[in-house]
Amino acid sequence: MILVKIKEVAEAYLDCTVKNAVIMVPAYFNDSQRRATKDAGAIAGLNVMRIMDEPTTAAVAYGFDKISKNTKGQNVLIFDLGGGTFDVALMSIRHGKFEVKATAGDTHLGGEDFDDRLVDHCVREFKRKYKKDLKENVRALRRLRTACERAKRTMSFSTQATIEVDYLYDGIDFSTRISQARFEELNIDLFTRCIDLIEKCLSDANIEKSRVDTVVLVGGSTRIPKVQQLLHDFFEGEELCKGINPDEAVAYGAAVQAAKLNGQGDREVQELVFIDVTPLSLGVETRGGRMTVVVPRNTPIPAKNQYVLTTVKENQTRMPLAIYEGERAETKYNNLLGKFVLLGIDPAPKNVTKIEVCFEINADGILNVSAQDRSNGHKNKIRINNKEGRLGAEDIEKMMKDSEKYKAEDEEFRRGHDAWNSLEKYSYQYS
Repeated sequence: MILVKIKEVAEAYLDCTVKNAVIMVPAYFNDSQRRATKDAGAIAGLNVMRIMDEPTTAAVAYGFDKISKNTKGQNVLIFDLGGGTFDVALMSIRHGKFEVKATAGDTHLGGEDFDDRLVDHCVREFKRKYKKDLKENVRALRRLRTACERAKRTMSFSTQATIEVDYLYDGIDFSTRISQARFEELNIDLFTRCIDLIEKCLSDANIEKSRVDTVVLVGGSTRIPKVQQLLHDFFEGEELCKGINPDEAVAYGAAVQAAKLNGQGDREVQELVFIDVTPLSLGVETRGGRMTVVVPRNTPIPAKNQYVLTTVKENQTRMPLAIYEGERAETKYNNLLGKFVLLGIDPAPKNVTKIEVCFEINADGILNVSAQDRSNGHKNKIRINNKEGRLGAEDIEKMMKDSEKYKAEDEEFRRGHDAWNSLEKYSYQYS
């Protein structure tokens, strides 16, 4: 219904029928979520020409008018702090090519979380004053949340705000003042979490913060003064890009992409190139339950990578293959995407027959995996696009945290696995 309404608004403004659309999604949206978004567009009567990642379109809003003026290229950090989620992306912009180098994010970090802290503060204040618990009344909490959100917005340009709700609970009028400093104190751990994720993104991109040319602010929550101060301090005085409306940056970039896809605009528009990346590593399960990565995390897409396996048994004629995504060394801790079997392998001693596994991801992020016997050409494939298979944003976030938490354990598993493989290979050679 939202897309139907947006379509109606656009048609009323443009005074024409709108048929095509470019829709932006969070960078961590998986295949099924992207497909669901496309389906929603179709239901609304729209031909969804492209699903784009929000950081990419935000970078276009910043960099489009600078393409012809800058020949050396720029590293741009997109800091997208919205109402419900936080995304950060490091992008390279050069000669009209917008390439994502790395992404990071938190699906539970945004303006709503800051509102929650204010609501909790007011609930405690109300209980202290009137000895009544607001949490028992859903309607009162909803009205209080609206007032807290209004106060949060006020503190983006004022040092204090009043949170006021008439007849909040049991006929009691509630009013309290909160300072910007107190608001910052209530949320400081959430603000610093943003900086932690910036460090993670830069580390994944293998780029020092001194090499970041510009920090682009996207999303209404970037108006919070403390957020801007922490960014300013982290980048050691680097001026933040405030020249674009944080609420409109993503839509602006999508409009440029729509012009390109429709063949409109000048040569600069038509020569634009957009390159996104995979949010998690993709791989195949090998002997001992090991996750053998074929497409590493943050690989630019479209992508096509191969890996060669060998048979593990004497006269093996079939090979089952399990495809996973995740960052752990053992597949049991990663997410199973799908399974298939390659049949028709010619009998031979183990470790002789070579099976080439190919992972191919198209521009829409859809994964196809194939396996082929190099000796006789027999082939099979699987397309990973089921709703049950791919991970959601929350699952991806958890996997990234687990990969850091169990890093030492995974390294120990890899060393043990490699040692066993070396011993087995040595024994086989001299048996």
